Amino acid sequence: MAPPFDRNVLLAKGQERAGGLTDLGTGQFLEGMDRFVDSLNAEARLNDIGRFIAEERVLLHVVNRLRYVHDREQYPEIASVEVVTPVFIVGLPRTGTTILHDILNQDPANRAPLTWELMFPSPPPEASLGNNDPRVTACQATIPSGDERSTLFAAMHPMGATLSQECVVMMGEAMCTALFHNQFRVPSYQDWVDTGADWSAVYAFHRRQLQHLWWHKPGDRWMLKTGGHMWGLEQLLAEYPDARIVFTHRDPVKSMTSYASLTALVRSAGSDDVDPIEIAADWTARLKMVLERSMAVRAAREYPDAVFYDMYFSDFVADQFAEIEKIYDALDLPMSDEGAAAMREYIADHPKGKDGIHRYAPEEFGVDPDTVRREFAPYIERFGLEPEPEDT
Repeated sequence: MAPPFDRNVLLAKGQERAGGLTDLGTGQFLEGMDRFVDSLNAEARLNDIGRFIAEERVLLHVVNRLRYVHDREQYPEIASVEVVTPVFIVGLPRTGTTILHDILNQDPANRAPLTWELMFPSPPPEASLGNNDPRVTACQATIPSGDERSTLFAAMHPMGATLSQECVVMMGEAMCTALFHNQFRVPSYQDWVDTGADWSAVYAFHRRQLQHLWWHKPGDRWMLKTGGHMWGLEQLLAEYPDARIVFTHRDPVKSMTSYASLTALVRSAGSDDVDPIEIAADWTARLKMVLERSMAVRAAREYPDAVFYDMYFSDFVADQFAEIEKIYDALDLPMSDEGAAAMREYIADHPKGKDGIHRYAPEEFGVDPDTVRREFAPYIERFGLEPEPEDT
């Protein structure tokens, strides 16, 4: 039997990979790391491949955290970078956020974090190199392709070194992210993320990350995305009071079933004991909780400097560019002819099913549509969401 993961051993490995750096900065990083490691040991049911994947996941965030902190010490002028009216795409999983983010990233005015930048953020990326940075190739080499699992995953969530990436990955550098419980079965860790973590610390470091990435590679505005912002929406608005937020909405039966399917596939890469019914029940309860929390944050008071736009998945599927025009108008974002042409071209080149069709059915995951719609009734009624046919 393999020995349990040890936080101090992992920390030492990360410090060695980072060239001997030791300063993790302030915040709850070590508390989150302890909780994640303990949950991996007690609950994750990892096979040998899963142990390797989990160790590399921890080390990635340790190394990146150390380097972010070190780079800020080396280049204190990064602190002067302003983060003004960032745009955030937020909503339940599987509500069109990924394709929306990828389309919006085609507008040269929009600056989205790219997969390679979040995997290898140090030194800060340079606009002069663009995608010729050698880290692009290094990142692409880590993305599996050609096997059945990666083919299925591509149909659910396209991946590539130069594609836009989610803030839920950035949150790994705060060791507080819903990503970990998606990739591994770590419910005790996720309990802490749900109810015990300090999300103010997450967003304080998130701002440092945005400043770091923007310093030598700016745009007109940040274009950011993750459903993980539902966990800390109140703290996000405290950190970025002038945020522009696109909140996406869909029949929750589809969201819960599709996310259970994605999670089961991701976890199967590192575990021989994956229970799709448990996954659906667990994540449905958690997502209901954070959705209600985020709706309560919006209803509790006015945010005079923030702007919200509610996007319906059905409208987006019907006419993607028309919905994007509505987003630009609602958020008061200028759209250039160049940006419009680039987004239209991307839409035309990425029809539904280009990377495969993600097929799933509620019964595979023990999801009862009537029960889900009853549990999510206030949300469904608030946004007038209609049941979707099974083939969407």
